[in-house]
Amino acid sequence: MSGFPMMDSRIESKKGIEYMAMQCRKHKAVLTDFGAVGDGKTSNTKAFRDAITKLTPQAADGGVQLIVPPGNWLTGSFNLTSHFTLFIQHGATILASQVESEYPMIPRLPSYGDARFASLIYGTNLTDVVITGNKGTINGQGKSWWLKYRSGGFKLMSRPLLIEILYSDNIQISDINLIDSPMWNIHPVYCKKVIIKNIKIDAPIDSPNTDGINPDSCTNTLIEDCSVTSGDDCIAVKSGIDQYGIATAIPTQQLSIRRLTCVSPDSAGIAIGSEMSGGIKDVRIEDVTLINTQSAIRIKTAIGRGGYVKDIFARRFTMKNMKYVFWMTGSYKLHPIGYDPNALPEIRNINYRDMVAENVTISAKLEGIKKDPFTGICMSNVTMALSPTTKKLQWNCTDVAGVTSRVKPEPCNLLPSKGPKLDCHFPTDKIPIESVVLKKCIA
Repeated sequence: MSGFPMMDSRIESKKGIEYMAMQCRKHKAVLTDFGAVGDGKTSNTKAFRDAITKLTPQAADGGVQLIVPPGNWLTGSFNLTSHFTLFIQHGATILASQVESEYPMIPRLPSYGDARFASLIYGTNLTDVVITGNKGTINGQGKSWWLKYRSGGFKLMSRPLLIEILYSDNIQISDINLIDSPMWNIHPVYCKKVIIKNIKIDAPIDSPNTDGINPDSCTNTLIEDCSVTSGDDCIAVKSGIDQYGIATAIPTQQLSIRRLTCVSPDSAGIAIGSEMSGGIKDVRIEDVTLINTQSAIRIKTAIGRGGYVKDIFARRFTMKNMKYVFWMTGSYKLHPIGYDPNALPEIRNINYRDMVAENVTISAKLEGIKKDPFTGICMSNVTMALSPTTKKLQWNCTDVAGVTSRVKPEPCNLLPSKGPKLDCHFPTDKIPIESVVLKKCIA
């Protein structure tokens, strides 16, 4: 038995903090057991890394959790382990170091071509990982990274993310606050069976590339009850870029997004792409509130992407102060060197229904690809009230095909009305992760 306190969480149940998780843990320890100092100035990178190294042997014996107590815990990047819970208590803030050397350079993702820093919280080839709390905080302290980026730095590499999990399954991220990430906030990639819920994400609305949640080449993912204010897309669904994504060929599929609130004046509530070369399919999005957001769902792709976006279903959106409601782009410009200009994307079976928007500038901008049109678009029961500064051309449609019913303002001729009885499809079945029942655990 190691020399740090190990407690059976079942014994402490009356004194601990209740939380819901995919799995509970037999053992637990507190970050201060490993020499951490929560003064906001002392580096705790070694304490976090030592804690996880020393707790890992107990993981196979009923799992282990590391409690981050109230305080300000400055740290660089650290790796998680399997059968592990990181519990961030109310009043606790994990502060991301602003020292670049605290974030090692790691290999590029197979479906991307960029050099990159490790994320603040990182894990690969794991199973059964929970990052949760009772509204504790992770503060990315991103301002210095944003300033360097805006002054021309980081052109050949990405900035650190807050949380990135690779090649893993049974992942839960819940009940914490994330603020001021240097770049993306949450990035599960090549993962299966992922739950992200009750997350509050905040970044300045002009901060660069601070996407909220980016499921990337993942299967069976649930994102629910999240609130995002961001300088980029609140949620961006991805699966790799151009030749890298085509070769890796891992799609994002079986994704459910529900009860999202988003503020993003310069980006989308939910973006699909532009990195979609591994394919994106079977995405269900419902009960979404968008305020002061550039567009609702934006599908982004280009010649050279290849891949597909298909079987997308969205319903019950409430929107206020929108530049666009519907936006599809077939001419996204960003490409890595060596991409295949003959690789055409397939965009089809895109369904929107039961949506209300106020103060809209442009109803729709739908730009497919010449000789590669976006097809099977369906819109039903959509009402968009226009702003005083509205554009005269409300529907800008090229190289798209589909149908509509009960849509106001009247759509373009490429999306003809099929009468008052048409309702666009939304699946009645559940994806498997929606049936997972969380357990009541004690921290």
